[in-house]
Amino acid sequence: MEQRVVTLFHHSLEATMNAGEILAPLIAEASEMVVHTLLSDSKVLLCGNGVSGALAQSFSSQLTGGFQRERPGLPAMALNSDGVSMGTVAQNHGSADTFAHPVRALGQPGDLLVIISSDGRDSNLVQAMRAARDRDMGILALTGGEGGDCAALLDTHDIELRVPSDVAAEVHQVHLLTIFCLCDLIDSSLFGGYED
Repeated sequence: MEQRVVTLFHHSLEATMNAGEILAPLIAEASEMVVHTLLSDSKVLLCGNGVSGALAQSFSSQLTGGFQRERPGLPAMALNSDGVSMGTVAQNHGSADTFAHPVRALGQPGDLLVIISSDGRDSNLVQAMRAARDRDMGILALTGGEGGDCAALLDTHDIELRVPSDVAAEVHQVHLLTIFCLCDLIDSSLFGGYED
């Protein structure tokens, strides 16, 4: 059993390093996208399902509450953090609209929608992206595998951070590190670099 743990750690490191080499320039570009959104007095709406939903909440909390230093909160909201609203929307409009409905209600032109999915095949995320497009919002997609239907909806103004793995656990771990990288770059851009 101990050897299995070591093997899993090795796979994790390999997946992280492979993704880091591929995604580094895109993560930097994505951080600039978020910074531009915030400097334009717009907000970031985030969503995901399951573990990806927890990652969306983590990203949102680090934007609003701070990352690794004291700073003003940034306008961000994880749409999946309000279970009552999600349940009401699902009951009244169907589960595919759980995120699209609040995007239409809260999203404004210039806002940014961040979707997080390990495979990009969630119908409620696809509908949220369509709603964001209708509201003239930008889209940042953290995906994995082949990117699924979510990747197919992106245009040249959007950014996809696709982890090159079909293993959901590997995708989630790289997504978490990606979020930490984004938060670090966003804070540095808005509030100055860190002292080493």
